[in-house]
Amino acid sequence: MTHSSHFVVIGKTAKTGARIYQRLQQQGAAVRAVSRTSEPAFDWQQRDTWARALKGATAAYISYQPDLAIEQAADDIAAFIEVAKAQGLEHLVLLSGRGEPGAERAENLLINSGLDWNVVRAAWFAQNFSESFMAEGIVSGELVLPAGEVLEPFVDADDIAEVALRCLLDKTKRNRLFEVTGSELLSFADCVNEISRQLAKPIRYRQVSIEAYLELLQQQAVPQDLQDLLKELFTAVFDGRNAHLCDGIEQATSAKPRRFAEYVAKAIATGHWQTAGV
Repeated sequence: MTHSSHFVVIGKTAKTGARIYQRLQQQGAAVRAVSRTSEPAFDWQQRDTWARALKGATAAYISYQPDLAIEQAADDIAAFIEVAKAQGLEHLVLLSGRGEPGAERAENLLINSGLDWNVVRAAWFAQNFSESFMAEGIVSGELVLPAGEVLEPFVDADDIAEVALRCLLDKTKRNRLFEVTGSELLSFADCVNEISRQLAKPIRYRQVSIEAYLELLQQQAVPQDLQDLLKELFTAVFDGRNAHLCDGIEQATSAKPRRFAEYVAKAIATGHWQTAGV
């Protein structure tokens, strides 16, 4: 199967970008995935890398680093849209967050850009437990976070990738926003309990204050921009505003979202947390 479009995936090594790149390759699409270490390189902090990374493309998938919640994001997205237009791109698919004012600003810039667009507004990734900053806590047997009983519809990154793939390949899906969530509302403690159950290993979830958590991040020498982002997410976004399910995955793919327990089984099968049994 071939496609006349030439796709660029921004975020070659990111959780969604890597999955979308793989799927486009499997479809026989002409696709290039870029990151800070690719050739050509793409770096959000070096705008002079953007045009070359987009050269010859007609569509792009955008995952912004570190997150659309940061202050700089909207300005970067506005500048990116102008570079994309100058390079002749026709269609942009933006990965966005739920309930973040910064993310909504970026979405509106794209929607009003004059280009064909899609917004994939995603809940927290289930993969944050296995492929991101929470994996260490799972392996060590204690996950410490400043989140209490607030519920989140954790979504599988494979489902996000399937939605983005449909947006890129199916012209009838263009100019639509898909809000994607998992199929159930869970607390962080619920998630840890499910991982613990399937690993057959005791893992504790411990809630701490945001102040204690930021102190912990400083001790671990976590970069300041990530500290600021996590503070924003845990103080503003985790206030219950996202404790509802949406059917964006079903709208885009006609499939049901994967359940959290399915994600856990898949993560174990592919070797995540493999040191957890030691």
